[in-house]
Amino acid sequence: MRRLGVSIYPEKSTPEQDKDYLKKAASYGFSRVFTCLLSVQKPKEEIKADFMDIISCAKGLQMEVILDVAPAVFNQLGISYDEPDFFAELGADGIRLDLGFDGLKEAQMTYNDYGLKIELNMSNDVAYLENIMTHQPNTANLVGCHNFYPQKYTGLPYEFFISCSERFKKYNLRTAAFVTSEHAELGPWNINDGLCTLEEHRNLPIDIQAKHLFATGLIDDVIIGNAYASDEELEQLGKLNPARLELSVELEKNVSLMEKTIMFEETHIRRGDISEYMVRSVDVRKKYASRSVKSAATPAQKRGDIFIGNDSFGKYKAELQVVLKDMPADERKNKVGHVRKEELFLLDYIRPWGSFTLREI
Repeated sequence: MRRLGVSIYPEKSTPEQDKDYLKKAASYGFSRVFTCLLSVQKPKEEIKADFMDIISCAKGLQMEVILDVAPAVFNQLGISYDEPDFFAELGADGIRLDLGFDGLKEAQMTYNDYGLKIELNMSNDVAYLENIMTHQPNTANLVGCHNFYPQKYTGLPYEFFISCSERFKKYNLRTAAFVTSEHAELGPWNINDGLCTLEEHRNLPIDIQAKHLFATGLIDDVIIGNAYASDEELEQLGKLNPARLELSVELEKNVSLMEKTIMFEETHIRRGDISEYMVRSVDVRKKYASRSVKSAATPAQKRGDIFIGNDSFGKYKAELQVVLKDMPADERKNKVGHVRKEELFLLDYIRPWGSFTLREI
């Protein structure tokens, strides 16, 4: 099951603000929390009190909590990686190792007595995970999560991100990555140009960032890196179907009720013997074969345009097509809409036999 998550930074906010945010996020279906010990500069007992309070709230909301740590944090707090009882006492479900150890230690940590998840940093394309796997970890307690990047132009490039992520999916490990809110201002450091994993996401709407990560098929959990995301952003993500790509569509004028029904009330499946020029959803033409689709506007076909076969198209009447490559006008097809400009790149993720839905903007 794919999940949504939020981040909180207790040292930069108040317990009341964090609790309100967690309650709001939970109401929209968010079920995990990322928080960070890397930037906390307090005595051990103060840290314990602060984090126990907020983690207790999250657990009451049925949210999983992962704490970001590094070897320096273990040293600072006098904690042994062999017995991470301090994190269990806080109520955390796991710890994320921002920096790793030697492979053997990580493997041993997955056998801790508290069932804590050990979350590895995914944003390095080296044989780090392979080294850990040679030491026979308990994979039930081993998961991965990418970094976020507060400074603009420092996020991961796409191909590198894919290569890193594939290392983890090869072992069927759960994975996570970060998206950024355009409204949130809190992060662990004093630089916050957005807290995303992929650099290309930094200026995209948050729902498109999340759609993209899920569409890769390599990310299970999408977490908002900065706090606090707006109510609208939480709602947008909460409405997403993480398992199926949904494209936002700008509707043409004078589209018929029948055409709207075909577009928005059906789950579309791309034909398996694909065309490079269009995504063909053919099951709908069978369902609506007896219904009329009157001829309408038939301009030249541009990438992202959506067409439906009209009554003059014979057996192809009511077939829905999403244009991938520009083509001449075809009077047998009506233009009914266009995929939102910012989402055009998502067309490349509709694979043979892949399913998708359309949503009117």
